[in-house]
Amino acid sequence: QVQLVESGGGLVHPGGSLRLSCATSRSIFSSSTMGWYRQAPGKERELVATITVGGSTNYADSAKGRFTISRDNVKFTVHLQMNNLKPEDTAVYYCKADFRKVVNVEGATVTKTYWGEGTLVTVSS
Repeated sequence: QVQLVESGGGLVHPGGSLRLSCATSRSIFSSSTMGWYRQAPGKERELVATITVGGSTNYADSAKGRFTISRDNVKFTVHLQMNNLKPEDTAVYYCKADFRKVVNVEGATVTKTYWGEGTLVTVSS
């Protein structure tokens, strides 16, 4: 059973920082684009940031300049450093793994998506 174990959420004042972490197995981590998504109350889940196996990153406009996604290839962990947090960043943050697997000798691949259970981030004074 694939597990994505998130940690690092909590309550922080506006302008503060938090670092989220998501750990998984080597087999999943080494073949996955990893990402962070979030879902605020009453809203749909949305992209925050992603990072490929090769280290290429992509950010939502709301995250650019404030959040940094990184991956630790020794500990099989992806981090999201969040700075200058705002009340509108309040949400449950979910880790996602898009696991790509080669399925035949021609190199065809399939992608399977796994989600963590989420960690709550609350930004409030």
